[in-house]
Amino acid sequence: MDPRRKDTDKAKPATDREDRLKAALKANMAKRKAQARARAELGSGKEADTAGKSEG
Repeated sequence: MDPRRKDTDKAKPATDREDRLKAALKANMAKRKAQARARAELGSGKEADTAGKSEG
């Protein structure tokens, strides 16, 4: 067996794993940004609605 081939076989799964993790991280960050934008819109809408009202 060629020892160089053994090294490249080990490196490929690690590269595949890194690519999967990178894609998952990117998708997760996009999801979190979308959630933060939605919360910001809802939060600003609530403040505007309750700003003119007094409790009691």
